[in-house]
Amino acid sequence: MSGGAGGSERPEERRRFPPPGKSLPISALRQNGLLQALVRGAGQPAGAEVSEELRRAQEEWEAVEEIQSGLGGTSAGAAPPISFNEALQYFQTADLSECRVRAGPRALALSRGVVLKKVRATVRRRGLAALVRFLFGPPRLQPQLQGERELALAMAQCGLDDNERVHMRILQTIYKKLTRSGLGCPRYGAHWEELGFQGADPGTDLRGTGMLGLMQMLYFVMDSRTLPLAQEIFKLSQHETQNFPFCIMSVNITRIVIQALREECLSRECNRRQQVIAVLNDLYAAAFLQLYRVWKWQHKTLADSGFLLKELELSTRKKPKQLLKSLEAYVNRSPAADGFQQPSPPSASGGGEEINFTGVCDLQIELEGEARLI
Repeated sequence: MSGGAGGSERPEERRRFPPPGKSLPISALRQNGLLQALVRGAGQPAGAEVSEELRRAQEEWEAVEEIQSGLGGTSAGAAPPISFNEALQYFQTADLSECRVRAGPRALALSRGVVLKKVRATVRRRGLAALVRFLFGPPRLQPQLQGERELALAMAQCGLDDNERVHMRILQTIYKKLTRSGLGCPRYGAHWEELGFQGADPGTDLRGTGMLGLMQMLYFVMDSRTLPLAQEIFKLSQHETQNFPFCIMSVNITRIVIQALREECLSRECNRRQQVIAVLNDLYAAAFLQLYRVWKWQHKTLADSGFLLKELELSTRKKPKQLLKSLEAYVNRSPAADGFQQPSPPSASGGGEEINFTGVCDLQIELEGEARLI
C-alpha cells in the first residue's frame, strides 16, 4: 500500500508535469491538460461573473508569448537574426527620400540627389584651404561610387522605426549576439542600458548616425572575422573599473567614420577597392580595435573617453590606411594582431575639421557640420 505524499506518482501525472527543477516552454504549458481544465472552469457552473473572470485570464495567458518577443506581437522564433547583407539590400531598395524608410523603388532613393536634402556629402573648403586640398589632398571619389556614398549618408539620416520589421530585426540581432542569448527582448526596457545605450529606447541615442550606427554594429557582430573582437570589447565594457557604454561608444565611432567620409579622407581606399560601405565598416572595426587596445592596456576609464575619441578621430582622418592594416593583421591573426600589442603613443594634433569630444556619456558634445556627438 502506498503512503500519502511519499506514494508513487501515477503515469499520467508524470506525463503532465516535468521533473523538479526542469522548466517547460510556454507553448507546452498552454497544452497542459490540467491548466486547460482550469481555464475552462473544470466543469464548474458557468456563472456570468466566473466566466468573465476566466475569459480575461485566458486572454492574458495567450498574450504572454507576444509580450516575451518584444517585436510587436511576433514571437521570437518568427524573427530570425538578420545578416548585414540582407539588411543592406533592404536599404538599397527602400525609399529614403525623406530620410524615413518607406517601401519604394531604388530610383527614388538615389536619383537626382533627393535623398540628401539634409546631408552635405562633402566638407566645403574655400580660399587657401581649397587650394591646398586640390594640390596635396586625397583624390576625389570616383563617379561610379557616388551613389553608394549617398546611400551611406542617407542611412545616417534615417531614424529607427518601430513599424519597420527590418529595423527591429537589426536591433534584436545586435542584442542576441552581444549577450549570446537565443531569446529576443522587449523593444523598450532597462536591458538596453546594459548593452551601453543611455536609456530604455536605443533610438534616442542614434542622433547623427541614424540606422548607419546600427548597421555598423550589425556588421561588427555578424561578420565571423570581427564577432570575437566585438564580444571582447563588450566584455571589457562590463569591467568593474574600466567599464564604458559599449553602444554609445560605437555610435561615436560611427560619427568619426562619417566625418572621415565627408572630408574625403577615404576616397583613395574606396577607389582602390571600388567600395564605399565596406570601407566604412572596416574602418569602424579598425577604429574600435584601436580604442580597445589603448583602453585595455593603458587602463583607461570613462574620464579618458573624450581625449581618446579625439585621438581616434585624428587617426581615422590622417592615417586610415594604417588603421585598416592593423585590422587586417588582427583578423588574420598575425604576430602583430594578438590583441595584446602595446599601442603606440598618441600622435600630435593636426589640421582639418575636428570633432569636439569631451566625454562619451555627455549629451551636448558637438560635431562641426550636421553630426553631433552624444
